[in-house]
Amino acid sequence: MVSVSTLASLTIATLLIAALPVVLYRRLRPRFLFERREVILGIAVFAFFSMIVERALHGFVLGNATLVGWLANPAVFVAYGALAAGVCEEVGRFLAMKWLIRREPSTLHRAGTSLGYGIGHGGAEAWLVGVFVQVQWIVYALLANRNQLDEHFTSVPPDALLRLHMVLGTLSPQYAVLFVVERAAAFVFQLGFSVLMWQLLRERFRPALPFLIVTHALIGLPAALFQARVIPLLAADAVYLVLALFVVRALIRYFRAGAGRPDATSPSKH
Repeated sequence: MVSVSTLASLTIATLLIAALPVVLYRRLRPRFLFERREVILGIAVFAFFSMIVERALHGFVLGNATLVGWLANPAVFVAYGALAAGVCEEVGRFLAMKWLIRREPSTLHRAGTSLGYGIGHGGAEAWLVGVFVQVQWIVYALLANRNQLDEHFTSVPPDALLRLHMVLGTLSPQYAVLFVVERAAAFVFQLGFSVLMWQLLRERFRPALPFLIVTHALIGLPAALFQARVIPLLAADAVYLVLALFVVRALIRYFRAGAGRPDATSPSKH
């Protein structure tokens, strides 16, 4: 039985995360004049490189007995977990932004392009990894409260069904708060990665891709440490909350300085 307060908290949290990219898109697009195709490109890149390429990589690794043996070492598991998302997502982000530059070189004059792309990339993550998953758990909770959950999973093994009931038993308003912190922080990081990658490309910084891969991996380190059961979830989320606040402050200062204006001049070549 999932309490009414928990269901209400989960619903509100899900709606907040669902609205975040939509509200930012509507509010920031008139000011920074990024185009719809840049947002769509960000959505497509996350969907392909994270949901398909990265999952295929995980499937390959977990299907190899030798590699699975290596992952039994916590240090290797943490390193792999932190690097996998960084490599897949940043390669996709890099290729997408290089394509934008080749298609329209004048785009480099606008850092606002990176904001549109980041809203698409981060918004796709917010919806695909956050909103859709939470909606699924809310539906499961409603079915459980009506004693109809087992009827909908008659073909599921008993142990898997038991785990499902156990997860539902852990849902709480506190879980909803952590969900908002995690998903909002992840969205902020995607904005930060996009703006940083774009700025490095504007400055002709040659190792932009490896630099972003390492940066992404470092951001993913707390999550990997939690998955390896090295640190508790609360500690990982606390780190992400603090880091996200720093990134928000940096983004505000960056765009207030005029870097995102449509008429901002491109930086000088190095």
